[in-house]
Amino acid sequence: MSDKGRILVVEDDVLIGMLLGDMFEALEYDPPAQASNNFAALEILNSESIVGALVDINLGGEKGWPVAAELTRRGIQFAFTTGGGTEVPEAYRHIDVVTKPFRLKDIEAVVESFRQG
Repeated sequence: MSDKGRILVVEDDVLIGMLLGDMFEALEYDPPAQASNNFAALEILNSESIVGALVDINLGGEKGWPVAAELTRRGIQFAFTTGGGTEVPEAYRHIDVVTKPFRLKDIEAVVESFRQG
């Protein structure tokens, strides 16, 4: 539903990105803006109006910290996603973490928290 705003999904695994897209569709959300690395995510942030983000901590050979820093700078709410195994820096320990495998209710709860401000 377009009145809910667009969410950015930063996920390097194509199949997980597709799964999240399907979850957004099932929840009747607009399709998310999707990026597979920090560079692409920062480009989207510079070109689209984003109301929240799901940022994978491990993006192949890089971490999602640059995107987290830019979202924080802009005051955009976000949550991390992870399959586990990575320590979150102190600066981001207050940020929600959604673990893989994702459950629809967890994605819905975090996205709705973005929309409520």
